Amino acid sequence: MSGLSLAHEPVTGIKHGKLGMWLFLASEIMFFAGFFTAFAVIHNANPELFSEGARELSVPLAFTNTMILIGSSLTMALAILFLEKRNVAKFRTFLGLTILGGFGFLIVKTIEYSAKIHHGTAPFGEHFNVFYGLYFLMTGFHAIHVIGGMIPMIWMLGRSFTKEGYYRADRVETLGLYWHFVDLVWIFLFPILYLVFR
Repeated sequence: MSGLSLAHEPVTGIKHGKLGMWLFLASEIMFFAGFFTAFAVIHNANPELFSEGARELSVPLAFTNTMILIGSSLTMALAILFLEKRNVAKFRTFLGLTILGGFGFLIVKTIEYSAKIHHGTAPFGEHFNVFYGLYFLMTGFHAIHVIGGMIPMIWMLGRSFTKEGYYRADRVETLGLYWHFVDLVWIFLFPILYLVFR
């Protein structure tokens, strides 16, 4: 086996981390596609219930979160750009702003969830129904993905303040792909949950 050559294997020219992230995101697309398909099928059986439920959701809060995520995608792109230029100070600034955007999104979502609990439309509430079940399932999984993106960002930001510093722009770029995906999913969730069926 020591003489085995892998020279015949195709070379993608893409770094393993980035290729792995693309494959992971492909699986995530199928995951969320299942949610959207279930939403469409169940809506067709309960159109009035979905219309009533959608009217109870807060469009201003959802729009605020949309702007926060779009802004955080921009700051993430700028963080990658400045790390590639070895400008660590600006990298820290823009990655920090991206993290703050993630926290802002979660705070707004917490406010929205709290209102649902107060109105009895959260799980185990007296007005809970299949629409709110899908709403909490889809937005809850999305929020988990937001947290999942913030954890390595916080780690990278922390490493940038150590003596060794942090200069792995390729890894930040790979994480950026994930963060842009999280943003894109919300751009689909926002109109489907809050606008289309009102």
